[in-house]
Amino acid sequence: MSNRRRFLQSLSALAVAPSFAAEPPWKLNYMLASAMYGSLPLAEILPEVKKTGATAIELWPKKHGTQREEMDAIGHEKFAAMLKEQGLSFGGSTRYDLGPFKLTDEIPVVKKMGGTFVVTGGAGDYKVSPQQLKVNVNAFVEKMKPHAALAAENGVTIGVENHINNLIDTPDSLRWLADGIRGIPGIGIALAPYHLPQDSALLADLIKHIDQKMTLFYAWEYGMGCMKAMPKDEELQQMPGRGKLDWKPLLIALKDIRFNGPTEIFMHPTPRGIPIMPTAAETTAEIVRGRDYLDSIVTQM
Repeated sequence: MSNRRRFLQSLSALAVAPSFAAEPPWKLNYMLASAMYGSLPLAEILPEVKKTGATAIELWPKKHGTQREEMDAIGHEKFAAMLKEQGLSFGGSTRYDLGPFKLTDEIPVVKKMGGTFVVTGGAGDYKVSPQQLKVNVNAFVEKMKPHAALAAENGVTIGVENHINNLIDTPDSLRWLADGIRGIPGIGIALAPYHLPQDSALLADLIKHIDQKMTLFYAWEYGMGCMKAMPKDEELQQMPGRGKLDWKPLLIALKDIRFNGPTEIFMHPTPRGIPIMPTAAETTAEIVRGRDYLDSIVTQM
């Protein structure tokens, strides 16, 4: 074979090589919810973030945490400097306290700090017939359009969380919301498996139905609930790998939709406003345990 022919074949091989390049393996993109540390100050929480496998933090206000208020109190510039010192980014905030129609002031703050989302709940009458509930969900979507437009202008997404005793409380209401917001920038869904039937197939189907409208995913199962005081080993059953939920179908569904948004390992302690474990170090260790559990499933998929 001539040198010229070998050279041309080499060029040809290089030209087609990129199309055969292996796609990087899918993995979860972890973010830390400040509420996991209760009302501990940011100075104590931020050094823990990277230890949990996260690179960004989401701030919660009272009663679940105090970090969102602390950010305002210490000044946004100081908080930005604290993030930079730890090599972290700001993810966004949870503002159930404001509700979906009062985020006008929060959205620019999230943008200013480099965040990408604000989580809130739905709004509307939910103690109605299924037919009326669908009407109410569609009406909520219409009311959210100007707020979503403001969010989109700022590079932010409003993540509507499904929550018990809320307009978005059932699998059907979630599906209707996903259908209603498809094609509308600036609004998505923050999916909380805790607040839904603990049926892995159902939850996986919802993930695939929501698809690209998934703003945030809570790695959070029901376990034994979070509405009353109980022994710590029972309370921790909300965490991945401690309760009875089979996480594999959910993770397969997330992989199928190529979800690359934030995943938060999550639970609620009782009372609210305390760390999930007695100390910051123990809290971090429990989050790491949950992360390792999920990652062990992902690596086998």
